[in-house]
Amino acid sequence: MIRIANENDAGALLGIYSYYIENTAITFECDVPTVEEFACRIKETLNRYPYFVFEDNGEILGYAYAGALVKRAAADHSVEVSIYIKNGCQKSGYGRKLYEALEIALRQQNIINVYALIAYTDTEDEHLTHNSVEYHSHLGYREVGKLCRCGYKFGKWYDLVWMEKLIGEYEETPKPFVPFSEINKSYENKK
Repeated sequence: MIRIANENDAGALLGIYSYYIENTAITFECDVPTVEEFACRIKETLNRYPYFVFEDNGEILGYAYAGALVKRAAADHSVEVSIYIKNGCQKSGYGRKLYEALEIALRQQNIINVYALIAYTDTEDEHLTHNSVEYHSHLGYREVGKLCRCGYKFGKWYDLVWMEKLIGEYEETPKPFVPFSEINKSYENKK
């Protein structure tokens, strides 16, 4: 089941995320936030953007959310997305389902451009592989830029690549951005 996240999910989501902080360069975050801080992140995100969890038999196995690409009104039709799947549950189809739900909600918000900022290394190591770039490519994202050696973690420099996916149409005058807080009730009723 995919549902909208809430602040009470913070502990379970942090349990998933902390693995990536402590063991991988997938996130450039180095210190595990507190449950309270993570709950605030969920609440703040949901004011404007979707934040979904994938739940099976009461256990959260992954989550995905969107956020501002640039915090300026001219960029309201573009978002950055993030996804994390519980370690050991990758390649199960949960990620695809989460991204599909995210794209449905983002289209309702009149989002056109979706971006993923992905950690990258030319030479894979025990902290980072090319799986995320390959996964996003499989879902229709294309690489549009690279930031070289911009993150230092585990004694190594890592790059970031920007990947982009168009989920809407460009119009002369685009429809206005709709905050997720205004559509989340209708979205929940459709699920």
